[in-house]
Amino acid sequence: MTRNEGTIDRLLRMVVGLILIALVFVGPRTAWGWIGVVPLLTGLVGMCPIYSLLGINTCPRR
Repeated sequence: MTRNEGTIDRLLRMVVGLILIALVFVGPRTAWGWIGVVPLLTGLVGMCPIYSLLGINTCPRR
């Protein structure tokens, strides 16, 4: 697996993921907040499968 996410992209994904997961515990308390696990994991790993399919690469290293 090669990285295809840049630093800012990864940071934004992790923040959005944590916010969505936090909504499960505080706020509307619906199970939809668990969808935040996906951006959190892709941000931690640095690889997005959808980016690979579309040929997008925001990582500065080639």
